[in-house]
Amino acid sequence: MDFLFNTNVQFFLAAYLIGGIPFGLLIAKKFAGVDIKNSGSKNIGATNVLRVVKEKDPKLAKKLGAATLALDALKGMVVLAVAMIAGMSEATLWGVAVLAVIGHCFSPYLGFEGGKGVATGMGVMMVLLPIETLIALITWGVLAKTLKISSLSSLLGLVALVISSFIIHPDMAHAPILFIAFILFYKHIPNIIRIVKGEEKRVA
Repeated sequence: MDFLFNTNVQFFLAAYLIGGIPFGLLIAKKFAGVDIKNSGSKNIGATNVLRVVKEKDPKLAKKLGAATLALDALKGMVVLAVAMIAGMSEATLWGVAVLAVIGHCFSPYLGFEGGKGVATGMGVMMVLLPIETLIALITWGVLAKTLKISSLSSLLGLVALVISSFIIHPDMAHAPILFIAFILFYKHIPNIIRIVKGEEKRVA
């Protein structure tokens, strides 16, 4: 068990365990009395919180959706910030980023099920690739307003981030970015199938 005293391992464990906290599920139960794992898309992310709680209280839904989005983004950012203050290497920081996203998508508190990873992914990318993340957020914002399909807007924003990272930082190791993108696309496979079939729900 000596490896647990390794600083890198401690940050990796913290990233995974904190990343796995299902804030959307906890917030919706606490403040709206609904179980989002059994309602709507059954996803623990902000979009499903908004969709499910909106049926009971539209004003509360917006607040809880925004809180879920913020907390899901912050949980990876916080661990990264502490790791940066501690002077951890760039490789360790990317490991923290990847594990925070894995924690959210495959939560140890939910039987290794979880959310889609968009907010947590964007949170860690905001710390490590701020310009690319800004491009992704602008892309997402424009498409969300026009297409009104949350999953498609998120995925296209992710594509914009990946492409811009190759343009802005052509010499950096892109493996962690591509791995995070792969996880997010993998978690969105049901959405992609519904998009192809024209059955994906729109956000009102």
